[in-house]
Amino acid sequence: MAEHTPHTSTPIREAEVNTSLETLDEGNAMERGLTNRHVQFIAIGGAIGTGLFLGSGKSIALDGPNIVLIYILVGGFMFLMMRAIGELMYRDPSQHTFINFIRMYLGNGAGKFALWTYWLVLILTGMTELSAVGQYCVTFFATIGFDLKAWQWLIELLFLVALVGVNLIAVKLFGETEFWFSMIKIFLILALIVTSIIMVVAGYKYGATQLPGSDQVYPAGQASLSHIFDGFSLAPNGWTQLLMSFQMVFFSYTMIEFVGVTVSETKNPRKVLPKAINGIILRVLVFYVGALLAIMAIVPWRNFMSDGGGNQFSSPFIMVFEFAGLHWAAAVVFFVVLTAAASSLNSLLYSAGRHLFQIGEESHSPVLGKLGVVSKTKVPARAIIVSGALVLLSPALSALPGVSGAFVLFSSAASAVFIFIYILTMVAHYRYRNSPQFMPGGFLMPAYRVLNPLTIAFFVFVYGTLFIGPDTRGPAVAGLVWLVVFGGYCLLHDRYSSRGLREALH
Repeated sequence: MAEHTPHTSTPIREAEVNTSLETLDEGNAMERGLTNRHVQFIAIGGAIGTGLFLGSGKSIALDGPNIVLIYILVGGFMFLMMRAIGELMYRDPSQHTFINFIRMYLGNGAGKFALWTYWLVLILTGMTELSAVGQYCVTFFATIGFDLKAWQWLIELLFLVALVGVNLIAVKLFGETEFWFSMIKIFLILALIVTSIIMVVAGYKYGATQLPGSDQVYPAGQASLSHIFDGFSLAPNGWTQLLMSFQMVFFSYTMIEFVGVTVSETKNPRKVLPKAINGIILRVLVFYVGALLAIMAIVPWRNFMSDGGGNQFSSPFIMVFEFAGLHWAAAVVFFVVLTAAASSLNSLLYSAGRHLFQIGEESHSPVLGKLGVVSKTKVPARAIIVSGALVLLSPALSALPGVSGAFVLFSSAASAVFIFIYILTMVAHYRYRNSPQFMPGGFLMPAYRVLNPLTIAFFVFVYGTLFIGPDTRGPAVAGLVWLVVFGGYCLLHDRYSSRGLREALH
């Protein structure tokens, strides 16, 4: 890895920035095949997951109209984290992942913990997404009379093979795939908002409706903006539910940092990166807030109910289109949800491949070292294939009675561990701002002395809310155990390795 040259306090001129980027990029074996268009839509895809299409119903039921304010607040903190990541990646766009800066500014022990942990989290999350893809397919075809439950494993296999193939061919193909995946998600959200506006302006009335795949019958009503303000309260279902809604909203934003893994393969990264990151806050307002307001203008928030008293809520998108009389739209929503899951899995494979490649590059093990190479198409093919093979274990693990429960626990804990990575990233950014490598003329996070610690405190708060509910308490404890055991091992191993090196030198 190239040594970082300390920067003086004078602003860096454009010519000097270009020269610096070329110097830093000498060790970058990846191809810069992603364009501004690709990165912009990759950022959108990272910010919009299946949670908006499926999980927003439960969020609305928990907190009513106040959920909009929580989405804005959490989105604001996630944007601050992205500004910190953006500043780091702008300083050195040759890095394959923002995780590398944790090692640079917090030490090898913290870097090893973050790199391995993030890769494992990606694999576990990928397993969950693959299972979701299979389940969505089975659910969709069941609504039109086809039972594909016995073939769910084959559906998952074909999906995974196709997405691994996309990642292996070329990074440009990956970018193009994510571009169209994001376009589909954006189209559905805009269609929802437009449909809602038309229904409100027309004062549209709808009758009692039973949604596809649900036994619940939703009462008749009329589209009106008054639904948004009716019974508005800061904590309509109590303060416990309010606190739990923070974690739900937070996890709907996870993977927003994905754009910080694409920079080493992006053309003109120092021009593209600031545009992509600065656009995130606008996307949050339009796609999350706009969609939630559109939904609650049609469906009174107190009408959201779980199916059969469980934790599964009907998709608010399907509800709006069904109430509008567009019964065929349910199939479209299922297709978009399937697309969103495939997009998430596609991005996870991309990111997991780059992180395992980074592990291989840094490892002294001959076996792991073989993963730190790129193919003729300049992608980390071996690392992608190994990551994909591990994700493929999902159907087998889910089918084993003694293992499925533990798999669910570890998958849930993996989501909680995201918070550790985010906190370490913010600490690394703070260290960077006080280091000789700081670039004064870079893409600076504003008021970092206040906003950086405030963001860290918010992440700690979100982790604390995991201990409130019985469903999230186990994963929260498992995450802390991982932090203490594996994190402690990484720090101690680094300390003793450094001590042995010093003794050898003496």
